Amino acid sequence: MTTGVIETGVGTIRTGVLGGGFMARVHAAAAQAAGSPLVAVASSTPARAADAARRLGAGRIEADAAALVAASDIDVVHVCTPNATHAPYALAAIAAGHHVVCEKPLATTTADARRLVDAAADAGVVAAVPFVYRYHPMVREASARVARGDTGTLLSVQAAYLQDWMLAASDDDWRVDAESGGPSRAFADIGSHLCDLLEFVTGERIARLTAVTRRVFDRRADREVGNEDIAAVLAELGSGAVATLLVSQMAPGRKNGLVLELHGTGESLRFAQERPEELWVGGRHGSQLLLRDPATADAASARLQRMPAGHPMGYQDAFDNFVADVHTAIRGGAPDGLPTFADGLRAAHLTEAVLASAERREWVEVDA
Repeated sequence: MTTGVIETGVGTIRTGVLGGGFMARVHAAAAQAAGSPLVAVASSTPARAADAARRLGAGRIEADAAALVAASDIDVVHVCTPNATHAPYALAAIAAGHHVVCEKPLATTTADARRLVDAAADAGVVAAVPFVYRYHPMVREASARVARGDTGTLLSVQAAYLQDWMLAASDDDWRVDAESGGPSRAFADIGSHLCDLLEFVTGERIARLTAVTRRVFDRRADREVGNEDIAAVLAELGSGAVATLLVSQMAPGRKNGLVLELHGTGESLRFAQERPEELWVGGRHGSQLLLRDPATADAASARLQRMPAGHPMGYQDAFDNFVADVHTAIRGGAPDGLPTFADGLRAAHLTEAVLASAERREWVEVDA
């Protein structure tokens, strides 16, 4: 068993990355920003691994995932591979003694997600899922306002996550194949982010839901489509607040339109991911637009503000903050709001509930 940082404690945290696509680049950049050397990468073929190593600045390539996981000079493995491989790769990394950052969905079934949660707990490793929208400072500002009672009693939630990258029948991706992407695509891929953000900011959980899904094209290019393009969800939170959620990868002009709006008896709050420097605060007798400013922010928000006011922060900054918190946890700290494999399991429960409701056309209780 490799031990790495589990024994060395505060020493340098060394990173290995499985995968070579866009998310691997984001993970690698965040690890390097945290001062972690990118020791090695592995991809689906040696040629792709070599290309990824060049682009990401890795020290070496490994022949395959098994070789990377077996490496004794890696402390944390980032799993950035197709969805169906997440569970076996993450389990192998845990068994080898590594800490793990696994892309969402953590697994394509709740059984596999629970197996990962249990394995990480038994091994005593840090195991995190990058629900990184939690790491926008203005999201933390929103959650702080809810926690201290400014919003009052939560009444309703209006939320959406809209993209357009799968708009045409010719738009194709491995995710449309259920064997690689899993039984859910739009909801598991981006709806999971939306629900995590909703539950994180409100401090409440979705208790029950009813859903409709739509698959617009049965085939894309030369591939059979095995999962949904659109999901619409009506949900009830634990307090009785009602929520509507629309998730689509076929909304023309929407590139990454994640929006969360809360309505309470005291105020409303609206965060839009494409305008991450702002938080809209609505009141019956007037509204205001709060701009990110570490000088006036809540402490939970200020700790994530790497730049002074007026110097925009964005998605990579949020990801950098997430990986920095992973490293803090590896060194024995307990950073507030770090999304773990338990949050990945929660997303798997919600995904299965959405698919079950859509199939049966009925309300479904969401497992804890």
